[in-house]
Amino acid sequence: MFRGLFNFFLFSSIFIAICAVMMTWQSNETLHLEYDRLRFYGFVFFATLCSYNFHWYLTPGVIHQSERISWGLRRRKLQLLGCGIGMIGAIWFLIPLLHHWLPIAGAVLLTFLYSAPKVPHPAFRWLKRIAIGKTIFLSFVWTYVTTLLPALVAGQAGDISVLYLTGHRFFLIYAICILFDYRDREADRQEGIRSLITYFDDNNLSKLYYGSVLLAALFALLLAPAVPVFVLCSLIAPVAITSMIKRYSQEHTSDYVYYFYLDGLMMLSALLHFAWSAAGGI
Repeated sequence: MFRGLFNFFLFSSIFIAICAVMMTWQSNETLHLEYDRLRFYGFVFFATLCSYNFHWYLTPGVIHQSERISWGLRRRKLQLLGCGIGMIGAIWFLIPLLHHWLPIAGAVLLTFLYSAPKVPHPAFRWLKRIAIGKTIFLSFVWTYVTTLLPALVAGQAGDISVLYLTGHRFFLIYAICILFDYRDREADRQEGIRSLITYFDDNNLSKLYYGSVLLAALFALLLAPAVPVFVLCSLIAPVAITSMIKRYSQEHTSDYVYYFYLDGLMMLSALLHFAWSAAGGI
């Protein structure tokens, strides 16, 4: 029973939607953004729920190919329901934010374009052939939604701290995405999906991976004058862990490792930051 509940929590995309909200919360706290936060959290949660269920509904596969794909193939109607609930919720929370329609529309378009190559229509399939920056694109979408978009909505995107946090987030997420794409490299090649991960050999991929980790740490350190020491440490913690898990992730390819442990790394610093704040910022 516990495993069934955990699978539902993880594979229905509730977990990844919580990750997105927590990362957005951390951006707000770190950058001291002032706007209608609660409605924006609702929009981010439901929009993530909608987009991920849409993406996985369109993902082809066979039973027993992987835990996640097997779970989804047996619950197609649930994925559509998750997509529908997510869309309704996102629209509900979007209405009060419509005066920020331009940056939010950009987020919606970018999110759709990531899944668009999976849409079974010639108008979208050609995107597979030009998606050389697939990993970069996904990293940018996550960074934009959880970091840049809140700053744009708050009207504070010009602050230098926004640039530093954006750089930190992008390169940390990119390093994590490299691990995902390395695992799926052969499947992507068979589907005709092009990216740097399918193009580079293992040696160059390692350089790209550790270079991204290093840049994530550098941008975090640039925030040092603007944030408390504990917050800085919370930003460095997932970078340090990411720097040590490349071999582990290649030897342990379970969906639970990737969709819980690795995805969870994206919000680890937010959880540490939240715990620090809940304790009174001591």
